Amino acid sequence: MARVSQAHLDARRRQILDGAAVCFARNGFHATSMQDVLKEVDLSAGAVYRYFSGKEELIGAIVEEVLGQVHESFEEAARNSPPPPPDRLVASVLGRVLATKESLTVDGRPAFPRLVVQVWTETLRNDELAAVLREGYGAVREAWTRIVGAYQDAGVMRSDVAPEYVARTMMAAAMGFLAQQALFGPTPAGVLGDGLRALMSMRDEADTR
Repeated sequence: MARVSQAHLDARRRQILDGAAVCFARNGFHATSMQDVLKEVDLSAGAVYRYFSGKEELIGAIVEEVLGQVHESFEEAARNSPPPPPDRLVASVLGRVLATKESLTVDGRPAFPRLVVQVWTETLRNDELAAVLREGYGAVREAWTRIVGAYQDAGVMRSDVAPEYVARTMMAAAMGFLAQQALFGPTPAGVLGDGLRALMSMRDEADTR
């Protein structure tokens, strides 16, 4: 038998993950069956189960992949001294993630923001997925905390606020922006960057006296 190349295996795995993501975004996790996934990707059960044992493993792989991309982007930024300002950094990373998923659509609209909201909902009743999400978001928050520390060390950000508080706030901004996209439709990530830049430009009146 001819040996299957790694490129072919990777492409098939990508096909399955993307098809499952569209199914979950369209109907939610519980309303989606493995038969729905098989139909979406147009593959046999054997071909899919070669890679994933079921829905739980599929959704876990999707979450780990996305959070891994986000974490890697922020880790790269953390190595700069100082890192890019928060408005540029958040918009850049979020825009990059959205761009990698732009081919996935449901009813003509981007599937990724809807998928994110479905994942958040599922974590409320799925302890294993919640653990995956906590670990992934924890790694992202840790990278952001170091980024904020670099801002403060460089003297470009006030130092009287704990870096973790700032990290949680920036993550909340990105997560809220994704939720808005799921609810109200697609918006360029640059909108978030511009909004953050405007907020960052405000001065505390007490500091100007």
